[in-house]
Amino acid sequence: MKSTAIFGLCWTLFWMSGSLAKAQNKNGDPQILTGATTKVYKTIGAIKLNLHIFGLDSNPNATLKPAIVFFFGGGWRGGTPKQFEQHCRYFASRGMVAITADYRVSSRHGTKALQCVLDANSAIRWIRKNANELGVDPSRVAAGGGSAGGHLAACTGVISGFGEFDEDLTIGSTPNALVLFNPAVALAPVDGYPVLNGTKLKELPERMGIAPKNLSPIHHIRAESPPTIIFHGQADTTVPFWTAQAFHSAQLTHGGKSRLVSFPGMAHGFFNYGRFDNIPFRKTLEASDQFLSSLGFLLGEDTVESFLKQLSERPL
Repeated sequence: MKSTAIFGLCWTLFWMSGSLAKAQNKNGDPQILTGATTKVYKTIGAIKLNLHIFGLDSNPNATLKPAIVFFFGGGWRGGTPKQFEQHCRYFASRGMVAITADYRVSSRHGTKALQCVLDANSAIRWIRKNANELGVDPSRVAAGGGSAGGHLAACTGVISGFGEFDEDLTIGSTPNALVLFNPAVALAPVDGYPVLNGTKLKELPERMGIAPKNLSPIHHIRAESPPTIIFHGQADTTVPFWTAQAFHSAQLTHGGKSRLVSFPGMAHGFFNYGRFDNIPFRKTLEASDQFLSSLGFLLGEDTVESFLKQLSERPL
């Protein structure tokens, strides 16, 4: 065995560029995203957690649609569902039910990463439970996210056993595909990679609220893990590129379907709408469309260019 290693996450709060529609408070997410239908998927005491849903069909007899739910980044400390608003608008325009989810974070709710993972599983389970009402095909539900949100999506895909006791656990919370943007997928030692400094290593159990390996997606990959696409910047110092390489390799080793799309010179959060003249946003959206099309979630050619053109022409 080669030397063991662990990568450290930067705990700096990562926010998507752009202002919030409305300030968040400790009890939940009061945002209103124009054109979205907002549903409460989980209540914990006074806290109500929302899903912002795009692409709902008013025709109750319409063909069931594939769905995708996104989880925002923010180091499990903060963040906003608005981060993936434009991703949702695009995929809704392509015929999906596209959802951006709120979940508990430490800055608003005093929670650990464990509670974030529980919420992500709850969100997917709620979507499947309410599939008929939403017009969603429960066998075509994808999960995506960036950074800590990518970690949550990956956890729902490869880690089992994290469900709330009061939920119907017979309803599956494992998505049928994963779309991950610089995700945190290695939270415990991985053989053959650089060693994290002792300070970061000691912080992980407290940040996770559980032994880090229990929430480390790379350590739970199995043969039946969902097909995955990963977007990662090679210059990322917050979530090092090697972690994406290792996750991708482990997926293939276990017989899974995985695609890693790397971006030379790009650092953390490069993919967000509004950054770098939207070039990485466009490229990741095109590749996501191609990936989902290969799985039967989408039909026809992507419409990313026309979507971006419409966004640029929209009045401020």
